[in-house]
Amino acid sequence: MTNFDGRKKEVIGIIGAGISGLLACKYCISKGFDPIVFESESGIGGVWSETIGSTKLQTPKPVYQFSDFPWPDSVTQVFPDQQTVLEYIESYARHFDLVRHIQFNSKVLSLSYDDPIGGAGDWNSGSDPLGSKGKWNLKVEDTRTTSTHTQIYQVDFVVVCVGRFSQVPNIPEFPGNKGPEAFEGEVIHSMEYSKMDPKTAANFVKGKHVAVVGFQISAMDIATECSTVNGVERPCTVVIRTPHWNLPDYFPWGLNLGYLYMNRFSELMVHKPGEGLLLSLLATTLSPLRWAFSKYIESYIKHKHRLAKHGMVPEHSFLNELSSCSVSLVPEGFYDRVEEGSIRLIKNAVSFGFSKEGIVLEGQAEPIKSELVILATGFNGIDKLKHIFESPEYQEFIAGSDDSDAVPLYRECIHPQIPQLAIIGFSESVSNLHTSEIRCRWLAELLDGKFRLPSVKVMEKDIGEWDKYKKRYSYKKYYRRSCIGALHIWYNDQLCKDMGWNPKRKNSFWAEWFEPYGPMDYTS
Repeated sequence: MTNFDGRKKEVIGIIGAGISGLLACKYCISKGFDPIVFESESGIGGVWSETIGSTKLQTPKPVYQFSDFPWPDSVTQVFPDQQTVLEYIESYARHFDLVRHIQFNSKVLSLSYDDPIGGAGDWNSGSDPLGSKGKWNLKVEDTRTTSTHTQIYQVDFVVVCVGRFSQVPNIPEFPGNKGPEAFEGEVIHSMEYSKMDPKTAANFVKGKHVAVVGFQISAMDIATECSTVNGVERPCTVVIRTPHWNLPDYFPWGLNLGYLYMNRFSELMVHKPGEGLLLSLLATTLSPLRWAFSKYIESYIKHKHRLAKHGMVPEHSFLNELSSCSVSLVPEGFYDRVEEGSIRLIKNAVSFGFSKEGIVLEGQAEPIKSELVILATGFNGIDKLKHIFESPEYQEFIAGSDDSDAVPLYRECIHPQIPQLAIIGFSESVSNLHTSEIRCRWLAELLDGKFRLPSVKVMEKDIGEWDKYKKRYSYKKYYRRSCIGALHIWYNDQLCKDMGWNPKRKNSFWAEWFEPYGPMDYTS
């Protein structure tokens, strides 16, 4: 296949039809490329297609929208529910005619790179992403058949958009003889619960003493649903290892959170990767203000949720929480249910296991008697991403230098040692749709030859600077998590400069420095 000017039309393989996969497809098409999207499920939407029914959008609607496809006027909620978000994503795909590029029920089992000159290949051979003669082979399985049927697809470039929150559940390690097999009840992961429709889920937990392990959004949503079904007669127990600064809303003491953490001025208070002397001095000078902002929000959360009363005051700061991309919006009425007794919170700073009756906490003789335990313990995203590569060398590159949940990526998109491949959507931000869109626009410009990548050495140095930032500000438990956290504007500025855009895109000094930045501020 060729373009109008006679050039070969390069084929781009995209893995996943969630938010990032759809955006990658749309912007590759805009540059004249020929994308093929491989989606293992029968529909689009990624995590939004199999999310707990009561889950709502975690960021305000204006921040979570496509830059060229606003929410319809009929959606009036600031935090739309799961079905509304999924319908919005589906309408985006239809509007830009993306569905015809998607192969549904097509699971990519593995990736292998063919380099005509031998070896695994890397970016050292040139910064042109399509300049090499190498090809990627994608081994794809048809999930509609009971017999194993695979096909090999060869593409010029691969965009991996598998995300972090699906497919491979993170199961805690249990003490000897105290795993789920010791329990007479049932143990499932939140992934299994989220696949149930609301009626099935309600019937599944009805009349049971349920324990939920975890304290992020899935755990809170499940606990809220269980308390709705079973009430105070059979309270849902939530076992919490790490309390979090989960927000009641985005207006602490009446002030929009965006004016505290989503504008340029707020980022002056934070030391940045590769910053110069002036920015370093500013961040040091403004450190008391940085501390005050964090305490301001913490005081509001403690007051609204009565955290001290429940023994749930976190040890880390709100800035640590934000920098780790682990902030969640508490389901409406969650702490009211804690007060009434339909939800019980138990803090466990150490480890837990199982007995016949239920969960056994270290240091406590009596078990938490349960009939059903739901492990809302997250996903092992790094394991899923790593094992899609056939090459052991590439697997090691993805895993990084230590046991972590971060992938060492330049601009959070490109691994310096893996050629003709990008990873979009694995690294989180305060607004994942917004960030995925600007990354996909950046990638499309790169593929179109509008700019070149620096040398492998320069890319690795930049990755190291970002790692130092994460270590400095993220909560120690999550510091190795792939997250741009409290520097999403600084990060977006780098992508804009690469593309030749003016990163400062507002129309006045006040707006540029003190108003929040959102998706509409990056439209061309």
